[in-house]
Amino acid sequence: MSVAIPTNSGDTAWLIVATALVMLMTPALGFFYGGLVRKKNLVSTIVQCFVIFAVISIVWALWGYSLVFGTSIHGIIGFDPGLIALSNVGVDSVTPALAPTISTLLFFAFQLKFAAITPALIIGACAERIRFRSLLIFMVLWSTLIYVPIAHWVWNPDGWLKALGAIDFAGGIVVHVSAGLSALAAALVVGRRKGFAVPWKQHMKAIDQKDCATEFKPTNIPYVILGAALLWFGWFGFNAGSALASNNLAVSALVTTNLAAAGAAVSWMIMDWIVKGKPSAVGVAIGAVVGLVAITPAAGFVNVGSAIIIGLAAGVISNLVANWRAGRSRIDDSLDVFACHGVGGLWGSIATGLFASASVGGVSGLIFGNVTQFLAQLAAVAVVVPFAFFGSYALLKVINVFSPLRVSPEAEDAGLDLSEHGEEAYQLE
Repeated sequence: MSVAIPTNSGDTAWLIVATALVMLMTPALGFFYGGLVRKKNLVSTIVQCFVIFAVISIVWALWGYSLVFGTSIHGIIGFDPGLIALSNVGVDSVTPALAPTISTLLFFAFQLKFAAITPALIIGACAERIRFRSLLIFMVLWSTLIYVPIAHWVWNPDGWLKALGAIDFAGGIVVHVSAGLSALAAALVVGRRKGFAVPWKQHMKAIDQKDCATEFKPTNIPYVILGAALLWFGWFGFNAGSALASNNLAVSALVTTNLAAAGAAVSWMIMDWIVKGKPSAVGVAIGAVVGLVAITPAAGFVNVGSAIIIGLAAGVISNLVANWRAGRSRIDDSLDVFACHGVGGLWGSIATGLFASASVGGVSGLIFGNVTQFLAQLAAVAVVVPFAFFGSYALLKVINVFSPLRVSPEAEDAGLDLSEHGEEAYQLE
């Protein structure tokens, strides 16, 4: 319930900045993803992220916020007519149970940025072959039917997973596990890109070299590094902003975020060096993002040492999964969203139950003797993983019936920039 209570000017100032930082992350994701695809799909990949931000902003305002943070119905979903289209939300109202020192309108704006970037993460799994119209339909329905319930279960004060004891500081479960498992479903339903060689075909040399998966090289590595750097920058708002106040918890979350990202960047680089013989620039950028993913649920609950461990482990684990996917599976998760966000989010959410320290966030994990917290984290991911995967799989199948998900083979050959948008990234004569 919103009430008129004086807000804290320092907390308000910090949350305005944090909200702007998280907003930056969605176009940054566009450059990160755009640099990884082929030139003929660069524009389409960036604009998909951009337009998802715009569309989900409207969805969140009209009904998403109400369903997540409205009065809970048995811990399953929220409902509050006064929150629909923000009809009863003003700058002078505060919701004590959610954010007692900032206005409800600012809390709405901060949470909007999470709701917007989460579905944008999914597009990396089906990049270079999904129809723009079908993508937009999927994003609206996915946000309403998948993201909203999960966010309510975990973040609403009366959500049933929250009542079970699950903790998620800034979205390891709500954002990354949900998006990562949904991305895996999208890769399976949409299917492999033309010319994508499944591993056994590569080994048997049953196809021409021109059709081999090595064709799918990043078009602009500086874009990848730029996007990763801006994501790292924006993630300080993502995680430290989730303290919802300008306080020591925000400081702790900021520091743990930085160190986990650094740890994963280094461990991914080392893995590439060992496996591939050279430290990949793209790998360093991806590793940093994986570290940011992994620390997200734990940022406000773990100390500095634990954050470094979480980051180092995340880089190794996600690198192994990404290499397995590329070398031994038939799955064409174009930009390894599952390996980075799904696996990174799962590790981070479970690691929160391992390393949480009461001296940081008031909750202890397994290594401090609290088995219950560890079990609560396992239970939360055990619920969200199948819900996100099978829910997204079914949703995509239904959408495909009335709005085909995949572009035509001719459109895929031409590239989505021209076939879907009539534009090209570069005009080089």
